[in-house]
Amino acid sequence: MFETKGILFVVLDIVCLVLAGLPFLILTPRNSPYKRGFFCDDDSIKYPHKEDTISYQLLGGIMIPFVLLSLVLGECLSVYFKRITSKSSIRNNYVACVYKAVGTFVFGAAMNQSLTDIAKFTIGRLRPHFLDACKPVWDQIDCKSGGYIENFTCTGDSAMVTEARLSFYSGHSSFSMYCMVFLTLYYQTRLKTEWARLLLPTIHDVLVGLIQGAIIAILIVTCVTDFFKKPVAAHKEEEVDMPQSCLQESPTNGNHYGSTR
Repeated sequence: MFETKGILFVVLDIVCLVLAGLPFLILTPRNSPYKRGFFCDDDSIKYPHKEDTISYQLLGGIMIPFVLLSLVLGECLSVYFKRITSKSSIRNNYVACVYKAVGTFVFGAAMNQSLTDIAKFTIGRLRPHFLDACKPVWDQIDCKSGGYIENFTCTGDSAMVTEARLSFYSGHSSFSMYCMVFLTLYYQTRLKTEWARLLLPTIHDVLVGLIQGAIIAILIVTCVTDFFKKPVAAHKEEEVDMPQSCLQESPTNGNHYGSTR
């Protein structure tokens, strides 16, 4: 099935795949994200911990088999109807085409996951349930100063504390988007039918609309509205409760407009 030259290319593909997934393979067991501090009055990290609605294992267990099955089926049908052929050193056209399609998908998935983990472990943004997972020793923390707390001790489960430091950016979103866009573009190129030709323009329209809407919303909220401004503090009690003598009219001999000195 494989020629000598083809085996070398396969080995090279495996090496490239390992290099693409190397950051993921290193960072995940290492479990040492950047340790970011916090402010005691930061309400965004005081939420209780809740399990994911869709776990990463469930997401991968659904998306990966679905995409792989679609690729295998699509390549086999394309070869069967003689829409594509392979010029690789692999003699069997079915195996060669499936190998290329699945290989490119797995390579891209490894790169996507590595970039996601690099961002997560480098930035170390705290999740909304960080304090609940960390359970810091509050007796050792001076919250009265209102300063940035960097030196603190977590008493919670170490694995949960590490996971609570990996908020940015969403691995669920990046992996789901990669799988769906890859599969959509694959259908666009492989299925030469009228409905498939509409996929790519639809993706362009949707993405441009999303980008424009996001930009306009950010500009309006940050430049036009006062949503991010601190609310005006209430007047001090002594300023609100004006002296009674100031609220009463000065004694006059008559109407102000008609009075004369």
